[in-house]
Amino acid sequence: MIDTAMRGHNALRCEIVTTYEQLLHAQAVRSICFLEEHGMRASLIFDGNDWQATHVIVYAEDEPVGTVRIRWFRDFAQFERTSFRKAWRNPHVIKASAQFCFDHVARKGFTKVITHASPLYARLWRILLGFRPVEGKAPFRLEGHPEEYVELVKLLPLPNNVIDETTEAKVLFRIEGAWDSPGPNEAREA
Repeated sequence: MIDTAMRGHNALRCEIVTTYEQLLHAQAVRSICFLEEHGMRASLIFDGNDWQATHVIVYAEDEPVGTVRIRWFRDFAQFERTSFRKAWRNPHVIKASAQFCFDHVARKGFTKVITHASPLYARLWRILLGFRPVEGKAPFRLEGHPEEYVELVKLLPLPNNVIDETTEAKVLFRIEGAWDSPGPNEAREA
């Protein structure tokens, strides 16, 4: 699914990563933000979870400028490794990108998103994106990170076209995020 309008940002688009090139773009953005800017070790930023996750890549025209990794658990999705290149860190880009991710998560039938952030970024998640702190969970420290992290949650409404057990089987075989478009191997109706 490609959102070319991005709510007034004509040069921006979000895509679900479905190609190796897109994954490389996402990893490049993460490298710039986490390895170069924050001096984190590669082993903290790239782990085995990259192969079990859904990745979102944000482009400004053809240039990768942001990324989010989404992992799926029993009754929630988790946003991780969210990063935007410096020139693209503004409320409009972040909100539009987050809405794309929220829409994707809700379409898959999940009503809850959690994330973990340092206090500065937790404030951004709360004020800009409507997350709230998870009650009863103490902040925690990850090795190699200078600050403690807090857990945040956002509840999502389900859309009318949620993917569930009543969804047509052919839709379930379509490419992630492109559920409204016939797949390349889908039998054409005569």
